[in-house]
Amino acid sequence: MKTHHTLAGLFAGLAAASIWGGMYVVSKVVMEVIPPFTLLAIRLVMGAAVLGVIIYFRKDKPAITKDFLWKSALVGFVGYGVSLGFQFVGTDLSTASNGSLVTSATPAFVLLFAPFLLGERTTTRGIVALVVSTLGVVAVIDPRNAELSPTLFWGNMSLLAAALTWALYSVLVRKVSKSGDLLVSSTVMLLGGVPSSLLFAAWEAQTQGVGEITIGIIGGILFLGIVSTALAMFMWNYAFAELPAAVASLTFFAQPVVGTLLGWFFLSEKITPLFLAGGVLIGIGILIATSEK
Repeated sequence: MKTHHTLAGLFAGLAAASIWGGMYVVSKVVMEVIPPFTLLAIRLVMGAAVLGVIIYFRKDKPAITKDFLWKSALVGFVGYGVSLGFQFVGTDLSTASNGSLVTSATPAFVLLFAPFLLGERTTTRGIVALVVSTLGVVAVIDPRNAELSPTLFWGNMSLLAAALTWALYSVLVRKVSKSGDLLVSSTVMLLGGVPSSLLFAAWEAQTQGVGEITIGIIGGILFLGIVSTALAMFMWNYAFAELPAAVASLTFFAQPVVGTLLGWFFLSEKITPLFLAGGVLIGIGILIATSEK
């Protein structure tokens, strides 16, 4: 891996995961007014519009084929139509702590898909890096907070499906990015999740409706649409375009770390020695992965 591409890819992946780790407070506030799938539809359309404007004003206009657009749309459907749908259902039927724990399996699933879809060899160093980082994220999340009640079974299964399909999406991003422009494909991918989210949004409109839209809610929507969707989703895609999938996937572990740090800063939640040890292990795991020649 070339050093400058490695560093840029790592920064992009860590930045995207960090943004997602910090967006839960905003999402929670906004979803008290706007149902989840309605908010998702707004985010996807807004994110695609932002990236579309950037493409419009670019000086270099990339060549685009119908095959590339269709592949990008299908990959987007997997990520934003299927995976995020499972995540919403799982979060609703399970618990936040279970969600953090189960979705932390995403990098392991990436390691499972990469050899078959990308032909990337699974190395001993990569496996060690994954194990070390996973131990770190388990320490950060603290599995003692998880609930294994039978009543949460379908919620936990939905969260597992979300982790599996997000890993599949991420690996497919790397595959598609090799055949065309990343900015264009990222835009089309966001649009790929719009049909299913609009379908569920229509159902929400009939069953739940929308609450009062205030200036604060509008600000939250803009943050979620521009920063958490347009910017973060593109950076996540960039990380997988630049780095081997197994390496890029480890940046996902920044998400629970940032979420916990923000909880400490804004909500006065305690930082435990277990959290600090977990953060160190995650860092060591990423270093192990990126030091591979």
